[in-house]
Amino acid sequence: MRHFAQLPAAERRRLFALPPLEFARTADPATLAVGLGATLYMPGTRPRLADDLQRLALLGVLSAVICLEDAIGDAEVADAERNVVAQLRDCAARPGAVPLVFVRVRRPEQIPALVEALGADAHILSGFVLPKFTDLNGAAFLDALADTAAEHEHPLLAMPVVESAEVIHKETRLDTLSGIRALLAKHRSNILAVRLGATDFAAAYGIRHGPTLTVYDVGVLADVITDVVNLLGRADGSGYVVTGPVWEYFTPDLDGLYRETALDLANGLIGKTVIHPRHLPVVHALMVVTAEEYADAMDILKSNGEDWGARASSYGNKMNESKPHRAWAERVLSRAAAFGVAAENIGVDDLRQAQTST
Repeated sequence: MRHFAQLPAAERRRLFALPPLEFARTADPATLAVGLGATLYMPGTRPRLADDLQRLALLGVLSAVICLEDAIGDAEVADAERNVVAQLRDCAARPGAVPLVFVRVRRPEQIPALVEALGADAHILSGFVLPKFTDLNGAAFLDALADTAAEHEHPLLAMPVVESAEVIHKETRLDTLSGIRALLAKHRSNILAVRLGATDFAAAYGIRHGPTLTVYDVGVLADVITDVVNLLGRADGSGYVVTGPVWEYFTPDLDGLYRETALDLANGLIGKTVIHPRHLPVVHALMVVTAEEYADAMDILKSNGEDWGARASSYGNKMNESKPHRAWAERVLSRAAAFGVAAENIGVDDLRQAQTST
């Protein structure tokens, strides 16, 4: 798998000083988490899921979630489960690439049931998305995932979604997040990334921001994202990749998505949940490391741990510090491996337009 692989080779040479690296579907979770990119959500009721997954792969989608939870009605669950199994078995039998596939379940018991129903085709699944995740209900989901993976000798990764009322409400937030952190630590090898359910957060207050605004313009949403990153996204080895919340608008004007994804990155998030292929070029263009970011990161990491204090960057427009900026530089190189480093005069618009014109 490789980001921007859908572009012609000559176009990749024009756009990138260092192209994205290829990574395997079985790569370590740290590599996969950074490389998720724009994760496209689809309801489990879609009748042509197998076709959709192959089409999305050709567009450059590297991760997709099939939803059996909020995206479908309560009365549709049984039919959706049967449809998901049939479509994934069809997809597994076809030649051609598909994205990393995850299923968002409602209940822990759906995890073993779906894997059992897929049988030998379970290899099509990379893991499960776990909704409304808290320290109280999360253990049942993670135990079901670990037990199912062991029984079927098939590795499965979890993406818990932090979106419950216990997290959005101030009086219970820190205790709940601390409990989630302790629970995830017990299952670290199975945790791919933490996802944010901003729609559920907003629902607790009857809020919905429009397409010209971002989650960071809504105080209670920005506040909870800050605390999630604080407790679950630390760069000291205890944290996890935290992905950006869903962009839920189909509007052709994507300025809001541009701003929100840029703010995601600035706030320590990487990757994003999206609901339409037109979102993909924007998110992936912003994930690419700029030539300046890469130069700064390399200057900092060349110190090999030596404390040389502060120096002017090679661009002469900022200060780089050997110790405080090291974790940032390491994250930049991880993102560069997944999404590449843009050529010197290539910007976000160039990268977006290259994807939309292919």
